[in-house]
Amino acid sequence: MSHLIYSDTVCQLGEGALWHPETQTLYWFDILGKRLYARDSRGEKHWDFDRMCSAAGWIDDTRLLIASEKDLFTFDTETAAEVTVCPLEADNDVTRSNDGRADPWGGFWIGTMGKGAEHQAGAIYRFYKGELRLLYPDITISNAICFAPGGAYAYFADTPTGIIRRVTLDDDGWPASEPEDWLDLSSEGLRPDGAVCDGQGNLWNAQYGAGRVACYSPEGQFMTALGVAAAQTTCPAFGGADLTTLFVTSAAYGAADNDPLGGVTFSVATGYKGQAANRVLL
Repeated sequence: MSHLIYSDTVCQLGEGALWHPETQTLYWFDILGKRLYARDSRGEKHWDFDRMCSAAGWIDDTRLLIASEKDLFTFDTETAAEVTVCPLEADNDVTRSNDGRADPWGGFWIGTMGKGAEHQAGAIYRFYKGELRLLYPDITISNAICFAPGGAYAYFADTPTGIIRRVTLDDDGWPASEPEDWLDLSSEGLRPDGAVCDGQGNLWNAQYGAGRVACYSPEGQFMTALGVAAAQTTCPAFGGADLTTLFVTSAAYGAADNDPLGGVTFSVATGYKGQAANRVLL
């Protein structure tokens, strides 16, 4: 399987890859650079913010719901207008937003973490029907938030533990049980970063420091791994016209000298079909 450089723009901390299924646009963030990027058939552009932003969901053709270190806000990519939706740990200078994704109900899950990865400084929340609710406190590095097709399960990880957890969801998309340890990667020394589920329910997990996105069956069995030419892989997203291309962000910050492509964004042709990113309902 071939991997290509989709964008050679170097991000200090590339994250939050999102393929907009209606406009055929890839969005991603440089968290440390306080910048949002977009690339489509017409080329690449970016927007600068006054705070760190990390993840988004699409509302309509021009508006995104974006998570920042202080709030959730809507952003219009045509006018650059920002509208605050709700605070997100606005009174906590230690933390910032990190991994997030829209769920099948139109809600949005968002994790936070300490800016210096302080132990258990972060949390995972769900925004739904105007309410931001704390789901899981005491998270060090929130990651791997994604959803099984049809919404039976949500997945998430606290990266330093090496464990991806799974929780059953109820008819409104809220956790219906205690999370279970679904996939323990700690014995392999792997660090689970961002993740996405494909249309068959397989989970694709970017593994920070390993230079790959690994695929696991719904039962947690290893299936395949796609290597990219940057060690610090951060977030995958299925996209392209047929949703069979996997886009992968990466990080330049802290990259080794022999990792010159750290921070660029890759595209990998796969034999798998992703799910279209869920729309956020405000």
